[in-house]
Amino acid sequence: MEGKQPYFKLIVLIMAGTSSFYLPFGIARVFRPTFLDVFSITNLDLGLCFSVYGVIALFSYFFGGGLADRIAPNVLIASSLFMTAAGGLYMATYPSIFGLKVLYGYWGFTTVFLFWAAMIKATRMWGGSSNQLRAFAFLDGGRGLVATLLGSMGVLVFGSMLTEGIATISIDDKKNSFSSVIYITSAFVIIVGILCLIFLRSKGTDDAMIKDKIGLGQIVEVLKIRSVWYLMVIILCAYFGYKVTDIGSLYANEVMGYDEISSANLATFLLFLRPVMGLMIGLFASSIKSANFLVISFVFLLAGSSIFASGVNSPNLNLLFLISVIILAVGAYSARTLYFAVLQEGRIPLYLTGTAVGIISFIGYTPDIFSGPLIGVLLDNNPGEYGHQLVFAVLGIFSIIGLIAAIGFKRFVYKGKSLS
Repeated sequence: MEGKQPYFKLIVLIMAGTSSFYLPFGIARVFRPTFLDVFSITNLDLGLCFSVYGVIALFSYFFGGGLADRIAPNVLIASSLFMTAAGGLYMATYPSIFGLKVLYGYWGFTTVFLFWAAMIKATRMWGGSSNQLRAFAFLDGGRGLVATLLGSMGVLVFGSMLTEGIATISIDDKKNSFSSVIYITSAFVIIVGILCLIFLRSKGTDDAMIKDKIGLGQIVEVLKIRSVWYLMVIILCAYFGYKVTDIGSLYANEVMGYDEISSANLATFLLFLRPVMGLMIGLFASSIKSANFLVISFVFLLAGSSIFASGVNSPNLNLLFLISVIILAVGAYSARTLYFAVLQEGRIPLYLTGTAVGIISFIGYTPDIFSGPLIGVLLDNNPGEYGHQLVFAVLGIFSIIGLIAAIGFKRFVYKGKSLS
């Protein structure tokens, strides 16, 4: 844990962390109105695709966690990226809604079972004993930066491929333009996979963190650590907040009156705020206590969701809309940056990182199952601004629960009590 790691390893991890999830989630987030149009689906249909992903991911988190404590991260991460990119090539064929659900189930396996715990463990190895917050802040901020670049590139490619205005283009031409975005993204994922295979090889002390066997005893040991239970609730609530940011472009389109290109640019701006938060937290890592900042993050998330739920935003109040977007994003992205940076503060041993991450994620990432259908039902059954208000009201409830859990975690950490 003490050896200083080269920054190029973290850069490769950042690229991997972005590219793995950009095909299943990033494209739909940036191009949500277009995505629904070219696949001829509703918000509920897309939500059900996310739910299929979530069900497969749920078990992948649990069983894949132990795998990350047994196999070198570079092998798992590279294999995941190659398989995920193959799914992108299938996506570009515009499968039926059934085929799309199968694809999202497949991605639930490739991006979680093989990837998630391996990425978290590799990042924790890089951070060592004294740089955990900086490692995870730079990881998430960097992922946001790469996602922003991919989103900007996608909008540029999509716009340049259009032969006429977005309002008058035929569905076939729109599909052709959108296919280019999918193909370019898939190629990027493959390239990153090759880089991971080469540059994330484990050596020396890293190899000592690979166990030959993970059994029931290790699972019980993890479950005895009280911080694990706090983190389950914290991640569940924070991740629901992150999932709600997926409808940013749709809110801009349906409530604020933005066209499809402008709403995609708004979603890209949201992605841009993520690296800003990661960079700020990383730069001030030496003077910030992670548990303190978790509490502050939920305060921002609650404030942002309250503004949107109140319905005060309107097409003639663009500045207020922008401010409320920033407040919401600060809460969602800072919480996302921090919730695995506190593993060390939570007294979770490094050699059990993969197992702990798998167990925590098994509960923490259940929004992958229920958030999509819940948001889809609320939006489809309540057209216009009212449906969005209901979504943000639900987020407000999750923000309160997350805030309570974060305060509890903070009290245990800073009273100096053992959490195990």
